[in-house]
Amino acid sequence: MKHLVSFLVATIILAGSPQIYAPDGTYLGNLNNNPYDPNSVSNPYGPYGSPYGTHSIHNPYGLYGSPYSPESPNNPYSTGGPRIIAPNGIMDLNGGNGLKN
Repeated sequence: MKHLVSFLVATIILAGSPQIYAPDGTYLGNLNNNPYDPNSVSNPYGPYGSPYGTHSIHNPYGLYGSPYSPESPNNPYSTGGPRIIAPNGIMDLNGGNGLKN
């Protein structure tokens, strides 16, 4: 069991974090809960996790965090919204094909 857990942890670390992209293609950070990852949406001091960052989904006054912006995951009425690119493939929040690599 210990070897299986080690293998799974190593696989996750090597695979990397999913990334989030705005509909216009702008990179919006890594989707993980690591507050020490400089590109994480969970790093409150980084450009993608700060409530003041221009490219942060946590900035309620920014293009990518406002509840009124069509580019934001926080807008419940948006028909576009961001895309999540998984390390091993593509996952689209809206059920479509997402971005092509």
